[in-house]
Amino acid sequence: MRRVEIFDTTLRDGEQSPGISLSVEEKVEIAYQLARLKVDVIEAGFPITSEGDFESVSRIAAEVDGPTITGLARVHEADIVRAWEAVQWSRRPRIHTFVGTSDLHIEHQMQSDQEDILQRTGEAVRHAKSLAPEVEFSPMDATRTEIGYLAEVVRIAVEAGADVVNIADTVGYTTPVEFAAFLRELQERVPELTERTLSVHCHDDLGLAVANSLAGVVVGAGQIEVAVNGIGERAGNASLEEVVMALATRGDHYGVEVGTETRQISNTSRLVSNITGYEIPPNKAIVGRNAFAHESGIHQDGVLKDRRTFEIMTPEDIGLEGNNIFLGKHSGRHALKDALEELGYSLDGEVLKRAFVRFKEIADHKKSVTAADLEAIAADEVGSFEGKFVLGSFRVVAATGRQSRAAVTISHAERGTFEAEAEGEGPVDSVFRAIDAATSIKGRLTDFRTDAVTGGKDALGEVRVTVEFEDREYSGRGLSQDVVEAAARAYVRAVNVYTAGRVGAAWATP
Repeated sequence: MRRVEIFDTTLRDGEQSPGISLSVEEKVEIAYQLARLKVDVIEAGFPITSEGDFESVSRIAAEVDGPTITGLARVHEADIVRAWEAVQWSRRPRIHTFVGTSDLHIEHQMQSDQEDILQRTGEAVRHAKSLAPEVEFSPMDATRTEIGYLAEVVRIAVEAGADVVNIADTVGYTTPVEFAAFLRELQERVPELTERTLSVHCHDDLGLAVANSLAGVVVGAGQIEVAVNGIGERAGNASLEEVVMALATRGDHYGVEVGTETRQISNTSRLVSNITGYEIPPNKAIVGRNAFAHESGIHQDGVLKDRRTFEIMTPEDIGLEGNNIFLGKHSGRHALKDALEELGYSLDGEVLKRAFVRFKEIADHKKSVTAADLEAIAADEVGSFEGKFVLGSFRVVAATGRQSRAAVTISHAERGTFEAEAEGEGPVDSVFRAIDAATSIKGRLTDFRTDAVTGGKDALGEVRVTVEFEDREYSGRGLSQDVVEAAARAYVRAVNVYTAGRVGAAWATP
């Protein structure tokens, strides 16, 4: 069977989702899990955008074995050199360079003309190929590019040495039948593509990213670009779990195979959700909590008799059977480490030490600590690794009919300890205002969500916030059996993300 490679862009395009800004440690943690998932390519970032992005790509290239590691670069010499400096440590490095090719992008974004773009494409691919053993080229907004001109651009990229040509539906404009015909015509116009890997990168603006990606497979695409849980710019990317399970479940139709370890899908999905703060919708295909739930009596009866009556795949296919982990207060650090690794988290050193302390605190108040609890603890500690601000303590006085008053103590890794008090409309508001005063950084809360990690009165409370600083949103996540403390932790996390300056550049990407 023909093999289709899975190119994961969770760490690059996925991180461009509003409110997501991952730390280096978080990116490395996700990359390790993507390697367990056995994706073929990890797009680890856009190295020239920031020192943080460069560091994360470099570390992933040096530390994560298995997948090809690639970094994104515009058709600029400085971008390409920086990408190579980051990915060169990988055993399988790749440079991914791109340029806008539609008239809209050439005129308004690139402020250029078609001849200039042709020349820059050839120069960029040749330069990248002189550095890296593998080069991928993407014509951005390809599906809104006139097919004749697109063929010229692609031919030049192939002649310059591009190993992979990725056709990007950057704004989610195309439809499956149209996309299939478009790709067929492109291959007819550029027969040299048969000697290269044809890739597709589809966005979900019309809800067609997965369908368009599968249409690409039908007409010969050998690589599909996806993101875990479908996260990404605007409405997101093609969902990794949906593409992979469609190809695995309907192998009879597509006649291709993928190397992905499907039993790692559930762990990967939850890990990315926990770290990014992006919740998985209950009705999300494959990984939503309702994906294998049956409410109808007729359905329940059928499933009890034979699951195949109403299930085309099983929970075990995506690894859901691996969640029955229970630890108690007498469990040691090695047991915790082993349990976390089974769930997809590779914690060591200070992070593991802090996670163990949190685990013990929670185990003292709960009869048993479940897999969901462990995942929440791990994500919380990985996320706080590089934060400069740390919540020391807080005190809240609240009563019906009067404003709440909070006092907080915040320590800073370089500037010492700060204390502040503030009043607000309720305990959470007063704590947030006190944090603003202590850090001298004022944010505007734009989203607040709280949930219980597990059932029961002793459940951990999880709070996710989105906070606006200087007209840009940053997300934070906090965990505690005290929901006010969880909210405070989440808010401090958002402050840390903002102050760390980890935001990527605002350049448009495929």
